[in-house]
Amino acid sequence: MGIKQLKPNTPGTRFRIAPDFEEITKSSPEKSLVTTLKRSGGRNGDGKMTMRYIGGGHKKQYRIIDFKRDKHGIPAVVHSIEYDPNRTARIALLFYVDGEKRYIIAPNGLKVGQSVLSGSGIAPEVGNTLPLAEIPVGTVVHNIELQPGKGGAIARSAGSSAQLAGRDEKYATLKMPSGEMRLVLSRCLATVGTVSNSDHINQSMGKAGRNRWKGIRPRTRAVAMNPVDHPMGGGEGRASGGHPRSRKGLYAKGKKTRTPKKYSNNSIISRPK
Repeated sequence: MGIKQLKPNTPGTRFRIAPDFEEITKSSPEKSLVTTLKRSGGRNGDGKMTMRYIGGGHKKQYRIIDFKRDKHGIPAVVHSIEYDPNRTARIALLFYVDGEKRYIIAPNGLKVGQSVLSGSGIAPEVGNTLPLAEIPVGTVVHNIELQPGKGGAIARSAGSSAQLAGRDEKYATLKMPSGEMRLVLSRCLATVGTVSNSDHINQSMGKAGRNRWKGIRPRTRAVAMNPVDHPMGGGEGRASGGHPRSRKGLYAKGKKTRTPKKYSNNSIISRPK
């Protein structure tokens, strides 16, 4: 898993830093595990634009990912590592011994032919999923549940992981990717390892057209708008626009946005520095 610097044969490749896809072993998805993905173009049911700067883009099929890993005690063999256009991480196709096929988020170091398991009483090896109560303290994990049986919700994007920092009878303490220390029920499942494609952060698009392929339209700067369109618009000449804020006037830098009485406040030991 790495990146490559392209030769400047065209203006679009001059500044392009692309993934090398060396870990990819199969180019087409498993037909039984894909479904259609409808694009909204940022419009609601009435056809009214409710989200700006969305539209166009290449057609995609959604790969159905197993975030729950609920086939406990049934071994599976990694058949292939594949690209997923819907997420930054790579995905792995598992063939279970009972004949079922499933996609999972591929961790770093997972190889084709490797066997993986999920459930209680198994070894905490890369790709295996087990309760936080059975994972050694200090282990790096990803695809972590917040509620038992609901499926992984934390640390699912490329290169992300959380560290199991401690544990008592009921709760495990996790150091989140943000640096936050948080309590999670020890019954919740987590997968051992770090999410694959950690070099995703170092990629460079190289040209604006690549964002159009992703369905992202050009974004108008707030200071270039008129006062009727944005609080930072207007002014004579190239005015700075004042304090950065949203279209609705909410401060963009420094304002606390977390709800003071949020249900999960009791689970957070310390906020990120």
